[in-house]
Amino acid sequence: MDFQEGVILGFDKPYRWTSFDVVGRVRWLICRKTGIRKLKVGHAGTLDPLATGVLIVCTGRATKRIEELQSGTKEYIADIRLGATTPSFDLEKPIDAIYPTSHITREAVERCLEQFRGTIEQVPPTFSACKIDGKRAYLMARKGKEVELKPKTLVIDEIELMECNLPDIRIRVVCSKGTYIRALARDIGQALESGAHLTALRRTRTGKVRVEDCLDPERFEEILPELTSGLDI
Repeated sequence: MDFQEGVILGFDKPYRWTSFDVVGRVRWLICRKTGIRKLKVGHAGTLDPLATGVLIVCTGRATKRIEELQSGTKEYIADIRLGATTPSFDLEKPIDAIYPTSHITREAVERCLEQFRGTIEQVPPTFSACKIDGKRAYLMARKGKEVELKPKTLVIDEIELMECNLPDIRIRVVCSKGTYIRALARDIGQALESGAHLTALRRTRTGKVRVEDCLDPERFEEILPELTSGLDI
């Protein structure tokens, strides 16, 4: 396998690992095992540290395909808790407000989800990698600075309710590049005249790459000698 010529690998990113943690480990192990002194490695589509699932990693000349690969349709399984919000829209920050949920039924949730199918406008989370005047929004937000982000147009091809144990729900979402599932959780809470935040997120597919076909980065050192090829995409 020629890592400098270019290889595309799919990893199942572990909980609390950053996307850069995966890239760094892959680069370090490949260089150590092969003797390559300098190797370009990048990922296609960032995952939050609290999310798990498909992360595509490209090496060498294959890094030129990153933009193409990260533009693919994504599929997520998201756990959402209704009735409470956090500043980050997930568990990174503690709950900052509580809202009523007694009026919410399974039928109300299903009707609510319908309005998010198709082309929608979404305001990204302040705790995100979006840039404002060249600065990452999350860096400004963590310093307590006011962050104002503009809505972005995106497409949600599929959204369905998988489980409903109120105030907790689980949904499956198939969406375009640039969709923030944390922001979707926020918007679902508001549409239900309550609040909501993400409690778990798993990316199960990026383009043609499914999570069941991905490698475990924690076992990459032991499986690296056995690899003969990368993803054929």
